[in-house]
Amino acid sequence: MSGQSDLAPAAESRLLQQSAELTGFPLLGAEALPQALTLPEDIPLPFLAQNRILPLGMANGALRVACPVPLDFVALDALRQFVGVPVKVLLAPRADIDARMAEVVRSESQRSTPVGIFAEIDLNQDDEQAALDDSLEALRAIAEDAPVVRLVNTLIARAAEARASDLHFEIFQGRFRIRFRIDGVLHDVESPPLRMFLPVISHLKLRARMNIAERRLPQDGRAKVLLHDREIDMRVSTIPIVHGESMVIRLLDQAPGLLQLEALGVNEEGLKIFQGAIRQPHGMILVTGPTGSGKTTTLYAALSRINNARTKIITIEDPVEYQLDGINQMQVKPQIDLTFANALRSIVRQDPDVIMVGEIRDRETAEIAIQSSLTGHLVFSTLHTNDSFSAAHRLLEMGVEGYLIASSIIVIVAQRLVRLVCPHCRVTEPPTASESYFLSLHGVGTKELALAHGTGCSHCTHTGYAGRTGIYELLPMTAALKEGVVRKLPAEGLRQVALGEGVRPMQLDGIRKVLAGTTTLEELARVTRQEV
Repeated sequence: MSGQSDLAPAAESRLLQQSAELTGFPLLGAEALPQALTLPEDIPLPFLAQNRILPLGMANGALRVACPVPLDFVALDALRQFVGVPVKVLLAPRADIDARMAEVVRSESQRSTPVGIFAEIDLNQDDEQAALDDSLEALRAIAEDAPVVRLVNTLIARAAEARASDLHFEIFQGRFRIRFRIDGVLHDVESPPLRMFLPVISHLKLRARMNIAERRLPQDGRAKVLLHDREIDMRVSTIPIVHGESMVIRLLDQAPGLLQLEALGVNEEGLKIFQGAIRQPHGMILVTGPTGSGKTTTLYAALSRINNARTKIITIEDPVEYQLDGINQMQVKPQIDLTFANALRSIVRQDPDVIMVGEIRDRETAEIAIQSSLTGHLVFSTLHTNDSFSAAHRLLEMGVEGYLIASSIIVIVAQRLVRLVCPHCRVTEPPTASESYFLSLHGVGTKELALAHGTGCSHCTHTGYAGRTGIYELLPMTAALKEGVVRKLPAEGLRQVALGEGVRPMQLDGIRKVLAGTTTLEELARVTRQEV
């Protein structure tokens, strides 16, 4: 079933009554639900059961369905795509829907043939599955079958509409699991039967020009899909796991365009420091943070700001996520020995003004990048460190000399992405005791303070959050910090020096956004790994 939290009967009854008055949807009792239910064709039963959508039959050209509250409008939109006719919603208690749905599931499980969209592909028999495994032509044919294509297209469309950045396809013993990553957090969605796993994965492999017969080695591929005049670039990756393969698809929407620096969420003081750094003629700018913290977006925004006819910009990326007009972008290819270090050696002979190295992973790349910054180039790159204070120490651990680090780096930016409170269901409430205590530790008085959070609605898929913004920590390399790097101070020692120089830690930027009603303390704790 769906992840909606169960309500007490009295509370649910009040909520149903209020929803019926607000929406105009009819309210049904258990006695009003028909005794005999016929499942419409082309609707997957797992989809209906997981989303608590109970079909009641056709009337006046529309499919009547009973649903509990809160309504899952994403699932209802998907249902409209399945049936191709209007869907009329009627409200009913959750327990009544669950009981009737259980009867439908029992009835359908006793039939000899599968139902819904998956009926055209019958892979229940072990011998058929074995034959499919042994026959590449059979596998290709079933991967291109109409219901498989329709299912995959529906999943991709739903993911794009839900603003998902990634689709996860996983197989476990007896279960096919699909999840969407929305605003950095994974969410389960209704999953097809286990027998659909191989056709779905094989179809996506064909789209991405991957080897559908190879399941023992990791593979990577790319594909494009056009949704409502929007071009979506899909980066596909598979790895072998115990029960088969795990596939992850990164969705890269080419339509929205790049964010401007002002839209990233950097405060006015930090923006002034960063804009001053990217206008320097030479030196290095490092952006740090874990995978998925928005480092590439920050680098692209910076490059777009200085991209003009007088500046030659070359990037080395793995992979190239977005194509930037006017910028020369190179994709690393380790299989032919085109690594970051080797590509960087060639780039410096191309007379660039600005170089972006997607990531510094080793001493060789670090030293070439630093040498490039010291010989008249402005170099952008990223490091995987938890904060800005650890970046210089990480380079020292790689074997780079302290004096080279101190003389090349202009500023180090550390960042995370926090989810924004949904504006459609935003409410404010006084802080809890634990929230008040946490804020007091950071010198924030909580008297008459109200903190914002989302209650959950159809616009945010009932999460209370919609969209993300960054929280930042900017570390300009002052004379005191350069001296600390040359002396090879540990990360904590550099942190104390930086705080003495007036640098504000990332967590304070997050608290500032919490007090402004942009995000929540719970979200801040999630991304900074600190309890509230």
